[in-house]
Amino acid sequence: MIYKSAKDWRAAKHKKVLFFGMSGLGKTHVSNVLRGSGAWFHYSVDYRIGTRYMGEYIADNAKLEAMKNPFLRDLLMSDSIYIGSNITFDNLAPVSSYLGKPGDPAKGGLPYGEYCRRQAQFRSAEIAALFDTAAFITRANALYGYPHFVCDTGGSICEWVDVDDPADPVLCALESEALMVWIKGSEAHTAELVRRFDKAPKPMSYQPEFLDRTWAEYLQNNGCAPEEVDPDAFIRWTYAQALAHRQPRYEKMARRGVTVTADEISGVTSEADVVEVIAAALDRTV
Repeated sequence: MIYKSAKDWRAAKHKKVLFFGMSGLGKTHVSNVLRGSGAWFHYSVDYRIGTRYMGEYIADNAKLEAMKNPFLRDLLMSDSIYIGSNITFDNLAPVSSYLGKPGDPAKGGLPYGEYCRRQAQFRSAEIAALFDTAAFITRANALYGYPHFVCDTGGSICEWVDVDDPADPVLCALESEALMVWIKGSEAHTAELVRRFDKAPKPMSYQPEFLDRTWAEYLQNNGCAPEEVDPDAFIRWTYAQALAHRQPRYEKMARRGVTVTADEISGVTSEADVVEVIAAALDRTV
């Protein structure tokens, strides 16, 4: 770890931290708290994915839908209108909408092959955005003068790395630049995440092997053809399994850094609170 003790962390003139864990446990909350102090550059991996690496895919998909409407088609063909996504740190819906859900096209589903193609695009984009972390650390200080840096990662980071390989290139690159902090949820948090997701299911990205296995199991268990799958029903069913799939992967990633609880993170309201929560985690670890 780049900080050997709580004392080193508190004294660091250039604090650099990376939060990871399941979506909904506080990564963006704590990042916003730090950004709000005025001294921290907030690097959102999901925002980078949507603007730098998948922006054209998202815009082209929207244009494809617009071209089906004769009125909009004429305007597009004459360069009379412009179609683009309005991605912000707090609104990443264009990315998830593009990823989509597999199943019945009448219910908004994608053919499974197309769904997997978009998943692969996202995988490449997220890995590239993670590797960009070092460049943004330099940029944040040299260009904007921010002394500190926080990286807000997506929940799927654990899907693309080999958590058992000490030489995994993504994890090695990240831990050499920032302190990796796992936000760990309890069983109660897990139940709440499932409840929220069941109420408003949204597209997610998964490791190909995991996705192929769950897709095959769902088709067999429900006795349906791919084009008959209810897209929302499938991703609800997959989500609970994904939580169990990701938990041990996060735990292994956490060996490269420190662990804080979601309850600790939910209670922070200032930069000082965050610094002390991480200092306490370092005291527990080293």
